[in-house]
Amino acid sequence: MRNSKLRINNFEFLISLALSVLVWSCASEQIRKQEEEIQRQQEEIARQRQEIEQLKLAQRTAEQKRENCNRAFREFEKAQAAQDRGQAVELYRQGLKLCPDDDVAHYELGQILSATGRAEEAAEEFEAALRINPGFQDAKRRLEEIKKK
Repeated sequence: MRNSKLRINNFEFLISLALSVLVWSCASEQIRKQEEEIQRQQEEIARQRQEIEQLKLAQRTAEQKRENCNRAFREFEKAQAAQDRGQAVELYRQGLKLCPDDDVAHYELGQILSATGRAEEAAEEFEAALRINPGFQDAKRRLEEIKKK
């Protein structure tokens, strides 16, 4: 009887040990999966933070560009009001340094340069206007007129 109790105790111990190992193994696997999920979430958070920083930078860049173009428009307005064509050319060039993507300013500068006999420079400005706005028909027409001469 004593052997039988000892066997039962050993058997219970082995069962208990096996269950503990099984539970530990399951818990260990669950912990590993949770750690992987946490790692994925941390990577996603880092990606989103980087995306937010890129968006903020793009927004600051766009705001700076807007401010520069607003300053450039004041130069363009002065150029349009200028009586002296040389001064108008200089004002347009100053404005275009601030806001180089203004197709109309390139066109208007081209008009002034053309009127002062500076055809090669005028052609460059009409071409710049067309690079920015390929559908700008007046710039295309003026460029063709210069090239015909």
